[in-house]
Formats: sequence, C-alpha cells, structure tokens
Amino acid sequence: QVQLVESGGGLVQPGGSLRLSCVASGRIFGINAMGWYRQAPGKERELVARVTSAASTNYADSVKGRFTISRDNAKNTVYLQMNSLKPEDTAVYYCNGNIRTLYTADYWGKGTLVTVSS
Repeated sequence: QVQLVESGGGLVQPGGSLRLSCVASGRIFGINAMGWYRQAPGKERELVARVTSAASTNYADSVKGRFTISRDNAKNTVYLQMNSLKPEDTAVYYCNGNIRTLYTADYWGKGTLVTVSS
C-alpha cells in the first residue's frame, strides 16, 4: 500500500516563506509525475505545481516566480519552496503522485494547512 505524507505547513506572515515536503512510501516500483495541489475554503482544488520524472516543471500562473517545486528520486520525496507568501495562498496543500506499483495510479496525501496571515 502506498502512502504520501506531507509536512511543513503552518502559520506564516505575508511575505514569509515555507517549505513543504511529501514522502511517498510503500511497495513502489517507480514514480512518474509528482505535484502539489491546494484547496482554499469554498474553492475547488487546483494545481499549484507539478514535476515529471524528467524534472520538467509547470506552475499555476498565480505562483510563478514565487514557488519552486523539486524532487529527490532517491528519497521518493517532492518539495515545494514557497516564498513571498500572500494571504491568498492560504489553503490546504495536497501532495499527489502518479506511482507505479503492480499497476499505475494516482495517490494523494491527507494535506497540510498553510495559513498566511499577520
């Protein structure tokens, strides 16, 4: 069974930084793309950033230039460095991975809350 566990969320002031981490564990044969999504209260879940196994990245327009996604394949870990945080970045951030076990499927973490407030 595959598990994704996020960490690094918390309360930060506007303009501050946070680094989220997500570790995938279980009987994993390989990981294709990994990504971060977020869901703010009353809004739908949206893609924040995504990185492929070849390290190709894409970002939501709202976070370009402020957030950086990276991955450590040896550790089955994906990171999200968030700088210049704004109140509108407040949301629950979810990790997603397209993971190969006996088959290939999308897996989700339970989320970590990021609150940007003074």
